[in-house]
Amino acid sequence: MEEYHINIFYSEEDEGIIADIPDLKYCSAFGPTPEKALQEVLTAKEAWLESAFTTGSPSLSSSDLSSCVNRQF
Repeated sequence: MEEYHINIFYSEEDEGIIADIPDLKYCSAFGPTPEKALQEVLTAKEAWLESAFTTGSPSLSSSDLSSCVNRQF
C-alpha cells in the first residue's frame, strides 16, 4: 500500500492534537496525545481507503487499489 505523509499538530481551537493526511481529502483525526492522534488517523486512513474502493473513487492509485482488492472488508 502506498505510504502517505501525515501531519501532526496542536490545535488551540480544538485543544488537542490533530493528525491529517493531506493526500486523502478530509482524512483527519483528533487525539489527546500525538501518539493517539496518529493511531486514530491510521484507522481513519483504512476507512477512507475502504470507502474510496467501494465507491470507485478515481483518486486512488493503482497500488492502493491492488491492496484493497486483496483485503476483506
